[in-house]
Amino acid sequence: MYKKIIFYVSAAGFIVATSCGNKQAGMGQQGGPVPVTLEPVKYTDAVYFDEYPAIVVPLNEVELRAQVNGYITEIAFREGEKVRKGQKLYVIDQQQYAANYEQALANLEVQKANLVKAQKDADRYHQLDKNDAIAKQQVDNADAILAATQKQVDAAKAMVNAAQTNVRYTTITAPFDGTIGISQVKIGAAVSAGQTLLNTVSTDDPIAADFTIDQSEIFRYSEFLAQKGKVKNDSTFRLAFSGQEYALPGEITLIDRAVDKQTGSMKVRVTFPNPENVLRAGMSGTIRVRNDASVKSILIPYKAVTEMLGEYFVYVAGDSSKVFQQRVHLGKQVGQNVIIKEGLKPDQKIVTQGVQKLRDGAVITTEQPAAPGAPAKK
Repeated sequence: MYKKIIFYVSAAGFIVATSCGNKQAGMGQQGGPVPVTLEPVKYTDAVYFDEYPAIVVPLNEVELRAQVNGYITEIAFREGEKVRKGQKLYVIDQQQYAANYEQALANLEVQKANLVKAQKDADRYHQLDKNDAIAKQQVDNADAILAATQKQVDAAKAMVNAAQTNVRYTTITAPFDGTIGISQVKIGAAVSAGQTLLNTVSTDDPIAADFTIDQSEIFRYSEFLAQKGKVKNDSTFRLAFSGQEYALPGEITLIDRAVDKQTGSMKVRVTFPNPENVLRAGMSGTIRVRNDASVKSILIPYKAVTEMLGEYFVYVAGDSSKVFQQRVHLGKQVGQNVIIKEGLKPDQKIVTQGVQKLRDGAVITTEQPAAPGAPAKK
C-alpha cells in the first residue's frame, strides 16, 4: 500500500510538470505573442584582428664567454647600458699571456738566426760542389738542414700568432651595437675558457616578435611577406600586452623555412621599431593581425546567439509571426558582434532582443508591451 501511494504521488508530479512545460512551450499561443526586436541579416565589411600568442626576441643576441683561463681584473661597463661594437667590456689577467707572447717572439728570432746560418752553409757547400771540392752527401745534408730550419721558423711564427691571440682574448669586447645585461662575474672571479658565462649582449632596436601559424595560413602570410615595404604606414601587425596595444606597428620579416612535422605549424617573425626601449626580450604578448579581406561577411549581435549542447542557434522570423531555431557556425567575434560563417542568408530577420523568452515555434510581436499604468492604445 505504501509503495502504491509513492507511485501515485510521483505520477501526479510528472503530470503537473509536463502540463507546466507545455504551457511554457506554447507561450505565444496561450500567453500572447512574445515581444522581441528583429533585425535584418545583411552583408557588411567585417574588419577584425586575428590574434596569436607571441614572444619578443632580439634580432641578434650573443652570450659572452671567456676564451682563455684566468681571473677577471677589470669590468669596463655599466650593467644594462648601451654598448658599441668593439667597446671593451672585460679584462682577464694578461701577465702570463703577455709573457708567453714575448717568449714566442724571442724563439722566433732564434729560429730566424738559425735559418740565416743554414742558408749560408748551404750556399757555401753548393759553391764547393761546383768545383768538386766537397762530397755530394755533405751538400745534401746542408739542404736538409736548411729545409728543417725553415719549418722551425714557420712553427715559431705560428707560436707567436697563438700567443698574440691569447693576449687579445684577455680583453672581451662588444661584438655589435646593443644592450648589455647583468654581469655574471665580479672582479677577481676565476673564469674557464669556453665555459664561464660572463654576460649577454642583444640588439633592441628594432626588435622582433615570433608567433606560430597553422600550415593552412602559409599562403596568406606569404602574401604579406611579398608586400613587405610596398605599403606605407601599414598597420596590419600590432603587438599587445594584457589588452594594452604597443604604439608602433610592425612589419613581417620572415617565415620559417619548414613546417613542424609534429604540430603542422610554422614560425613567423614580425619586426617592430623600439626607439624608447619599451619592448624587452622575453616579453609575452599577443600579435594582432588585421584581417580586412574584401569578401563580405554576415555580422550579427552576439547576444542573438544561443548555445545548446555545444551548438549555436539563432531565432529566425518565419511565417505567421512565428520564429524557428536556425543552427549557425560562428566565425570571429568582432567587439559585441560575431561573424556567421554558415547558416544565415541575407534578408532573413533574426531576433536580437527577447531571445531568453523564446522557444522554437513561438509567436512573436515587435510591439513592446505598455508600461504599467500607461493608457491602453485605441
